[in-house]
Amino acid sequence: MAVAGASEIPKISDLVKCASEAFQNKFGYSPEVAACAPGRVNLIGEHTDYNDGFVFPMALPQVTVFVGKRTDSGQCRVLTTAEGADEPKYTEFPAPTKDAPLTPGKPKWANYVKGVVANFKGEVCSFDAAVVSSVPLGGGVSSSASIEVATYTFLEQLTGGINANISKKDKALACQKAEHEFAGMPCGIMDQFISMMGEEGHALLIDCRSMEGKLVPMKDNNVAVLVTNSNVKHELTGSEYPTRRKQCETAAALMGKPSLRDASEKDLESTCNHELIRRLFRSNVDNKDKLDEETYRRVRHVIGEISRTEEAAAALENGDYKKFGNLMVASHNSLRDDYEVSCPELDLLVEAAMEVDGVFGSRMTGGGFGGCTVTLKRYGGKATFYRTQKRKDLARFQNFYLRYPKKILVIFSRIESSAILYQMTECKEIIGCAKILESGLDMTLKSQNYIQFWDEKVSWTKIMIL
Repeated sequence: MAVAGASEIPKISDLVKCASEAFQNKFGYSPEVAACAPGRVNLIGEHTDYNDGFVFPMALPQVTVFVGKRTDSGQCRVLTTAEGADEPKYTEFPAPTKDAPLTPGKPKWANYVKGVVANFKGEVCSFDAAVVSSVPLGGGVSSSASIEVATYTFLEQLTGGINANISKKDKALACQKAEHEFAGMPCGIMDQFISMMGEEGHALLIDCRSMEGKLVPMKDNNVAVLVTNSNVKHELTGSEYPTRRKQCETAAALMGKPSLRDASEKDLESTCNHELIRRLFRSNVDNKDKLDEETYRRVRHVIGEISRTEEAAAALENGDYKKFGNLMVASHNSLRDDYEVSCPELDLLVEAAMEVDGVFGSRMTGGGFGGCTVTLKRYGGKATFYRTQKRKDLARFQNFYLRYPKKILVIFSRIESSAILYQMTECKEIIGCAKILESGLDMTLKSQNYIQFWDEKVSWTKIMIL
């Protein structure tokens, strides 16, 4: 259904055209090779991948596109147009050799490209390239893996095509290593795995220990997956993510387990009774109680989340959306309270989504500290809306992405400078969208299906969910 005021996710062909124009403008000639890779949304299974657990992501239609051409200059020259990428948006670095390997540096965005070039399993050549992406940076939908896998695929095309002797798993691992070594992010395998292996209309249950995946069909047109961007940009290369990973690894070792995948709630309780955490932090007496409780909660989240993810995949495969939704909510609560990686904006979006009729469940998605929420909702063939007149704090959330088998829409609940008129042709009630204007608060009824709204302070808004 076409909805006025909603824009579709850019087509890959349009992104290739945009990238080609940027390439032509920068380098003065046309590119010869193009490659792309998608972002992802994780339906459930957060902070389980580096604990050998299960994750359940799906690839998104938002992609990163590389265009370029092989050169003989010995220099790799790369331009990005990605919004939110740090400056400068153009960089040059030498093609690596055994005697002169690449090292990370600035700009930060280029480290993802350099890391993949350094870890590429094949001949490395110099090139010119332009990068365009529709994957939001810092949105928790894996823009980093998207650029890594797109870089790897681009290099394959430059150097003679896909090598049948190198598995997709090995390629994903090379991209993961690039992020570890060049971006300083000790991520698990999920993001690179789903970007490399995802298929349209399916989620992928990944066993992060065996590196095996199971495709789960998502072709019920009566159900939609909504990804909502809080516009709080997260950056996981600080201390929060590595600290949590270290807590998990140390706790598993002290429990005598290879990883928390092998631990149960009974193991956790038993270990705590033997003062595991006291032994772990006994050198820091002043903070012992706080650290004891903190580490216990971190481990409790991981053990519970691994179990929830397996249950959720089975529930989705069986069409038990109510159970899947309940598991999503339990996951969010655990991420908020035990793993402490949510933020007020994400909590508000989950709370608001759960107030909507037809919503099965909602949770934060991604590493946390900002980014997006993911919501499973019934899709009845027409748009449904919820009023946030009493929820003034929701006005700042901007981008709404809808994922269902055939169509993606982006809904804007806030525009910075001008009013916009929404036409809603299949709605029983009059609805509208708040916009920022120089004028004060005003609301004008245009017709039965139109309402125009403007408010300098965005005192309330209408947020759209399909």
